[in-house]
Amino acid sequence: MDMLINPTVVELSRAQFALTALYHFLFVPLTLGLSFILATMESVYVITGKPIYKEMTQFWGKLFGINFALGVATGLTMEFEFGTNWSMYSHFVGDIFGTPLAIEGLMAFFMESTFVGVMFFGWDRLSARAHLVVTYLVALGSNLSALWILIANGFMQDPRGGTFDPNTMRMQFSSFVDLIFNPDAQAKFVHTSIAGFVTGSMFVMGISAYYLLTNKRKDIALRSFRIATVFGVISSIGVITLGDALGYIDAHAQPTKLAAMEAIWTTDPHPVSAAWNLIAFPSRTAQKNYFEISIPYVLTPLLTHSEDTVIPGIIQLEQEAKPRIENGIKAMVALKAYNEDHGNTEALATFKKYEKDMGYGFLAKEFAPDQDLAKVNSENLPSVLDKTAKATIPNVWVEFWSFRLMVAAGFFMLALFAFAAYYSLKNEVEKHPALLKLALWSIPLPWVAVEFGWITAENGRQPWTVYGWLPTFVSASSHSVGYMIFSLIGFTLLYSSFIAVELYLMFKYARLGPQEHHHHQPEPQTAGGGMAGQPAFAKPSLSPKH
Repeated sequence: MDMLINPTVVELSRAQFALTALYHFLFVPLTLGLSFILATMESVYVITGKPIYKEMTQFWGKLFGINFALGVATGLTMEFEFGTNWSMYSHFVGDIFGTPLAIEGLMAFFMESTFVGVMFFGWDRLSARAHLVVTYLVALGSNLSALWILIANGFMQDPRGGTFDPNTMRMQFSSFVDLIFNPDAQAKFVHTSIAGFVTGSMFVMGISAYYLLTNKRKDIALRSFRIATVFGVISSIGVITLGDALGYIDAHAQPTKLAAMEAIWTTDPHPVSAAWNLIAFPSRTAQKNYFEISIPYVLTPLLTHSEDTVIPGIIQLEQEAKPRIENGIKAMVALKAYNEDHGNTEALATFKKYEKDMGYGFLAKEFAPDQDLAKVNSENLPSVLDKTAKATIPNVWVEFWSFRLMVAAGFFMLALFAFAAYYSLKNEVEKHPALLKLALWSIPLPWVAVEFGWITAENGRQPWTVYGWLPTFVSASSHSVGYMIFSLIGFTLLYSSFIAVELYLMFKYARLGPQEHHHHQPEPQTAGGGMAGQPAFAKPSLSPKH
């Protein structure tokens, strides 16, 4: 733990992982949400027996399959990056972090990967009910994957279920139950999964709106539009509610994230009148907001669900960190002495006394003379404490605005879903082409929201990879700058090609519409079935006027 990684390598490693994570998460939410929308459509087919719902399931399933395949390709690379680019992190928490990822692979990924093939190719080999079970298993497997991955991420945000072993210099399991039921992990899982439902709903609603605007397969478009809008209203309310719960948890587990998220610099001693910053331009250097539009009396009940809880500002949090940093330096010096001589019981006792602040001492290493904590003395201690305390605060500008853009997108989508559902249920949606156009152009919005949500979560955890225990600047592998630049360019080109393929295939098959399955003999007309005088799976015209 004495070796510090080249700061440029650390920043390039962070950029590469951020790139791969954000690219991968372009595929994830649609998989999570569209899988359950498919299950809903197929449930209606099994219950009613109307072939139109089977055709709907098959059509939207094709788009789901394109997204699923590319999502798997981008996700596999990320897990390898922990070992290649973040070897110190993998060594430090591998026993804990690797377990939920292994369970995800064995339980969830294998399940969804196995049954997704049966879902696509089993229509004529399984009964309707058996195929429906398979579709639900695919949806369940996709969301179970998210659960185990977010349990692993939850340990990074709020480390529970592990203890540090000074003999192995690693985190060891202490409670599997605490790891699984970490409040951050559970709240984030539900929030992320429901955000996926919002994404799937907007995707189906927007493409259905396109069909209605172009007068293409209105029988499928109207039904898909209605299912998507109802699904969207419910999931939008859920994602906002669970987002509030996640913010409440962060207020206790990561007060620095909360303070940066709301650009709170000073602690208001009168919590009842604390103002919430609707808009602000925070300055990290000046430690103030140069411009802000605030709403009084809102901040405390919004963030703490009470009226008398004092919310600490960034300046106070920096001061509160200094004693922990000083204790952490003592813990790290004692830990080094113990590792040099395991018979040094005095050093072990000193470490145990200050163990809970060890991470803050680790963080101070970057600012110690020659990166040697043993050289911190009474003369340079104030400078080390001040620099380290400032480093405990994440990038306030990024945190503040990424959070607000996510929230603004969420409320806009709720309003859009509500209006769309209202007119759809009244069978009047075709009378409002402006609403249909807005739905079409809003398709990218949930992706914007979820990407800013992940930026909020991960930027807000900085400067830690494991909050309060392991700083980011020592977590990376000791690669050369040249290697990192080469790999970053390579991943950028590779993932960009994946996105290009995704967009090409999605645009191609979405514009063609549900036309790949057709019968030579028309099916009898049934309520809600194919249009009169043509097969239920008739090929629509590709004319721009149709």
